[in-house]
Amino acid sequence: MATSPQQPRSLARPRALKPGDRLAVLCVSGPVDPAPLSTGLDALGFAGLEPVTYPSLCDPGTMRPYLAGDDAMRAGDLRAALTDPGLAGILFARGGYGAQRTLEAMDWDGLDRLPPKVVAGYSDVTAVLEAVAVRLGWASLFSPMAAIRGDAAHYSFGSLLRTLLRPAEATAIRYPAAVTVVPGTACGVTVGGTLSLLTSSLGTATSRPARGGILLLEDVDEEPYRVDRMLTQLRRSGYLDDVAGIVTGTFHGCGPPELIHEILAERLGALAVPMLAWANVGHGGPFQTFPLGIAAELDADQATLRLLDPPLS
Repeated sequence: MATSPQQPRSLARPRALKPGDRLAVLCVSGPVDPAPLSTGLDALGFAGLEPVTYPSLCDPGTMRPYLAGDDAMRAGDLRAALTDPGLAGILFARGGYGAQRTLEAMDWDGLDRLPPKVVAGYSDVTAVLEAVAVRLGWASLFSPMAAIRGDAAHYSFGSLLRTLLRPAEATAIRYPAAVTVVPGTACGVTVGGTLSLLTSSLGTATSRPARGGILLLEDVDEEPYRVDRMLTQLRRSGYLDDVAGIVTGTFHGCGPPELIHEILAERLGALAVPMLAWANVGHGGPFQTFPLGIAAELDADQATLRLLDPPLS
């Protein structure tokens, strides 16, 4: 759609997927459990997509138990998938820990000349989604990953497949259980992801500040004081300067929800920009895919996010 000077501009969007497209599945973080991975690969096949697996999927933690192979393997798999013209995109298998090490080992030379392709995942993968935005100028998807598990897997994976295959139908996002913290509307380009990864990227060449953006924040299994500390770090670092609006998702396993809500409202509500809390994005329940790098309008009163462009072209 046409962009006026007042309207935020989406990053470069990959094309929508279609039946028969090949989709890389790999790890940039921890080893993946074969059983939920097999379920996810089957689901991709049922949707008409062809998953292409990489060596990092098969490494059980030979270097360290929390890493899928060594850094060179994971970075090599990522670069190979980005440069393969026969692949329409990448769906990461799982999070955990290791993406920051993968990025440290990554060779970005020449990748900025490639056409954009789908890059999808969340949690530890937040670091990679930031990196493709900063290094390549690409939009991406903060989304469920290939290893599917949990009671809400059908909802979450369905949301991802709709975004991948029918993106024009994924532009009006409603958060029926969300709570308005600060009323109002805001326009900006969607940014953010998992809080602990955003703070881990501060000071690196691939951190993408929230200036002018609609910021997503969520996390899992962090103590309330750590959530407070990370939000304070974002404030003090300048990451939050001139943010346009905020959506906080799930903070699953992070302590009493009422305490987390108080922390979110006090640390973020004080920025006085439109803000929603407890949107169904992230860990621990039904997960709506949240496109990143897309021009959008947040209506905190109505608990909606309207994408001004489809997340894929």
